[in-house]
Amino acid sequence: MIKSLVRALRGNPAPKPKRIDLALQGGGAHGAFTWGVLDHILEDGRLEIEGITGASAGAINAVLLADGLARGGREEARKRLADFWRAASLGGGLPDVQRKAIDRLFSFLPLEDSPMGIWFKAVSQYLSPYDFNPLNINPLKDLLRRFVDFDAIRKSETPQLFITATNVHTGRLRIFSRDKISADAVLASACLPLLFRAVEIDGVPYWDGGYLGNPSIFPLFGKTQTEDVLLIQINPLARHSTPHSSQDIVNRLNEITFNSPLMGELRAIEFVMRLIDEGKLPRGLGLGKYRRINMHRIALDGSAKLLNAGSKLNTDYDFFEMLRNNGRRAARRFLDAHFADIGVRGTVDLRAEVGAEWA
Repeated sequence: MIKSLVRALRGNPAPKPKRIDLALQGGGAHGAFTWGVLDHILEDGRLEIEGITGASAGAINAVLLADGLARGGREEARKRLADFWRAASLGGGLPDVQRKAIDRLFSFLPLEDSPMGIWFKAVSQYLSPYDFNPLNINPLKDLLRRFVDFDAIRKSETPQLFITATNVHTGRLRIFSRDKISADAVLASACLPLLFRAVEIDGVPYWDGGYLGNPSIFPLFGKTQTEDVLLIQINPLARHSTPHSSQDIVNRLNEITFNSPLMGELRAIEFVMRLIDEGKLPRGLGLGKYRRINMHRIALDGSAKLLNAGSKLNTDYDFFEMLRNNGRRAARRFLDAHFADIGVRGTVDLRAEVGAEWA
């Protein structure tokens, strides 16, 4: 808003907003980086969000964003995100039972040598969530209902919204579209199976969506018109050191595992794009035609050197604020460098990204 006013005073009208889809990864407390990216995008005003897809903590950010846009536009969306992350922080004033639920949600991978890690390792060898939570209490549902009006989301025509979960019985991906979004759908998307009991919806149990889609990009293709997808990635693809401790090894395995479904989708997108460019597939909208997707990315990689499995447990507001500020800076750098590319070309070299290393 302020930037648009400054441009008007200078005689430079604000550029027409460009439509884009957002794909939001999960990753525990590191989702505060995504909050920062979204906060800057909403403040900047040059992007019109047509569709959102998210998994786990990305699903929480997605519904907060969609709810704010549905009820009050950009500023309300910024407020919704800020209020949730403040409440989710250690000093956020939540009742003890909700505090524990949030701590578990953001305990994406317990730090091995921390008191919580030691407790979790001991308990998980003998007890499952079905043992230490026999009443299946999950106060996170109440917290989501406090911050999100799911009726408003379901009634709103834009943006399109998709939440990913994993069907425990079939091992298949479940996509909850906007008209099916509920607190239970978000809980299912964020259900880490060693921490929470499976979330049942219509008699079907679901676990965290990140196992099969972190996030799932393909649902956007049939429901939105834009060919531009901005991925907000908080699980690093590359680390340039070999892990040696058991904690670092498990953390790296976790990063690779939760990026695996995303890499599969990017590989499929690159393959279709290549066939379109070679004239082997018809480009366009409608039956029998294919869309050439322009992939863009804002990644946590630049900050990841200081982050690890243990930092995904960190719920101090100062830590959240640091990640938010990093996200805002990353979004500003992306828009300054690539706004002109949106609607024209992708800014991620997918061929280099997904190509196998041949010996």
